[in-house]
Amino acid sequence: MSALSNRVVVIPTYNEKENIEKMIRKVFSLEEYFEVLVVDDNSPDGTGDIVRNLQKEFSGLHLLSRAGKEGLGKAYLAAFQWALDHNYEFIFEMDCDFSHNPDDLIRLYQACVDGADVAIGSRYVTGVNVVNWPMSRVMLSFFGSVYVRFISRMKVHDATAGFKCYRSQVLNSINFDKIRFKGYGFQIEMKYVSWKLGFKLKEVPIIFTDRTEGTSKISKNIIAEALFGVMKLKLSSVKRYRK
Repeated sequence: MSALSNRVVVIPTYNEKENIEKMIRKVFSLEEYFEVLVVDDNSPDGTGDIVRNLQKEFSGLHLLSRAGKEGLGKAYLAAFQWALDHNYEFIFEMDCDFSHNPDDLIRLYQACVDGADVAIGSRYVTGVNVVNWPMSRVMLSFFGSVYVRFISRMKVHDATAGFKCYRSQVLNSINFDKIRFKGYGFQIEMKYVSWKLGFKLKEVPIIFTDRTEGTSKISKNIIAEALFGVMKLKLSSVKRYRK
């Protein structure tokens, strides 16, 4: 790796051909340099092939191909382990659909440089900053985070946020084999475990804009896992997660 490439942005994909090239080009156009790791779950629409073609143009673009869909959590954990094995210091996660603004990567990075161990792109730390979601979805997400905060006592306003930056020592401290949840519950679990292990979490306000192209992967089962999984987390000993 070059001296500049201590940062990698993990982008999980499944059928994201409408967005993936635009997202990759946007990340590599930023003033700060970030490498990109796409984790593709064998997308039948050819998302992986698009990434392979772009690798000829961008030396900092990497592809982790998986046999099929096993859930968002499994995809991220595989990517995190890859990033740790390749000695990245700052490891980001974000969606491919532009609901997360790539420009905010710089702000998340700066939050970690300034002392945070986990920087969270937060929709709710300064109110409700969500665009193009139906009110029912906003209410479910917002009050879901209120519920998580009440049960867990973790002082995070956006518990299911999927736009984050981890310092490598955080991920190096967690036994990935003990992470149980796959969907939005995974996002809650990773924040909770990081917090319980004593790391500093910092929320960075962002504006979340719902996707305009492609299809959302959220389901009722994913939501249920997130909400009911909080009680399991509360009853778990943090020792089970420590590497």
